[in-house]
Amino acid sequence: MSGANGARGEAVAVLAGGERRLCLTLGALAEIETALGVSGVAGLTERMGSLSARDLMAVLAALLRGGGEEALAGELVRAAIDPVEAAEAVVLAFVAARG
Repeated sequence: MSGANGARGEAVAVLAGGERRLCLTLGALAEIETALGVSGVAGLTERMGSLSARDLMAVLAALLRGGGEEALAGELVRAAIDPVEAAEAVVLAFVAARG
């Protein structure tokens, strides 16, 4: 896989044995807000500090879909992904979105 498109705010993380592209698109942000039951950046920032495993999967799936990784996003329940790798991937995506 080629590198992430920094101008688009993409990040690349190794998940389930391969490089995966993640991106905090507007659609991903809306999906994350809905999944976490928050509204706006302030609510999201506060909520991100205490994610459950289910929340982490929802955030990761939205970011993967934003990066065009729909197949993995739909298979997260069965994918062999280390929780620490998942959390690190989410952080990478949010950092990349800030530019």
